[in-house]
Amino acid sequence: MNIVDKLSNKSSQEKSILDKLNNMIDGESTETKSMKNLIAMISQTDSTALILGETGTGKDIIAQAIHKCSKKKGSFVTVNCAAIPSELLESELFGHEKGSFTGADKQRKGRFEQSSGGSLFLDEIGDMPLPLQAKLLRAIESRTIQRVGGADDIKIDLRLICATHRDLEKKVESGEFRADLFFRINVLPINVPSLAERRTDIPRLQEKLLSNLNLEELSKPIFTPDAITALTKHNWPGNVRELKNVIERACIIFPGKEITSSNVYENLLRLKVPSVAEEQDALWEMTSDLSGITNIDEFDHGNSAEDYLPHPKNYKNWFSFYDEIDLRRHLQDVEIVLIEEALEKTNYKVALAADKLKLRRTTLIEKMKKYSIGVNQSIS
Repeated sequence: MNIVDKLSNKSSQEKSILDKLNNMIDGESTETKSMKNLIAMISQTDSTALILGETGTGKDIIAQAIHKCSKKKGSFVTVNCAAIPSELLESELFGHEKGSFTGADKQRKGRFEQSSGGSLFLDEIGDMPLPLQAKLLRAIESRTIQRVGGADDIKIDLRLICATHRDLEKKVESGEFRADLFFRINVLPINVPSLAERRTDIPRLQEKLLSNLNLEELSKPIFTPDAITALTKHNWPGNVRELKNVIERACIIFPGKEITSSNVYENLLRLKVPSVAEEQDALWEMTSDLSGITNIDEFDHGNSAEDYLPHPKNYKNWFSFYDEIDLRRHLQDVEIVLIEEALEKTNYKVALAADKLKLRRTTLIEKMKKYSIGVNQSIS
């Protein structure tokens, strides 16, 4: 086989993988396409993958996509580290020998053994107890495990995929997560964008979620263009999971009926009002995606960049969604993200960053001290 044939086969394989991913992960935004390309690359290796993202972004779907696009023929086994009591999690992962503890009336294989030849997905690994983290690290490095109450090393051959919505670096700093385990699983990190970061995917997601409900055409609600716009402009603190709930709610409240933007605001979104903390986090996400918009051609569905970039008038409808706002905290959050972005864009040249922000250099330095920004950077 000559080099041209090899390149042609590789291209065909990559196309096949991307086709699979397109069937599993909806969306054509820049952020989603970038994530799919990264998954396609990672799936062809046996290295540990770490999926990072907010609750509700679909980290479990990403893990399944990695497995299905890989060469692994075995099972895809899932363990939610936050849902299983710590005293039972070790046995769940590694299995146990008969008589190893009260109630262990027979030998049991753990999830590591069950997933041998396939993939093991450890969801919410940030909630794993510290003592168990040491045993997990040993299993990853030695590719062997020991059942609870056993002494024999059991070889394992699997792809480990981990996920968390926690900030693992902060948990390492606080001593709640082992640094050596973090560096071991952080080989190929995948950052799953929040729904607010890929707003252009919302119309496509709405259609797919509605079709997945398998309703008769006459029973499906009809979203008008202004209703789609309202969905696109919402902050979505619950991400895709929240959008799915809203679509299901629409089918219950408006079967076979037309849905307007007013219905979205008053009947679909306000039925679930987030806590004040969730509201601020959602608004923070909405304003933190300024750096991700580089080309007006990336926007579709008839919307312009002004529909997505934060603007004072965007807050006019705030109280249509929520009952209150911590204005002081929100303005502080906006200042922080813009200052950090300006510093990053100018390679931490304070004078240049101050020019971008239309501030005096001394004023910017005072704000950086106030918010503890750039304290570990070389600033000039």
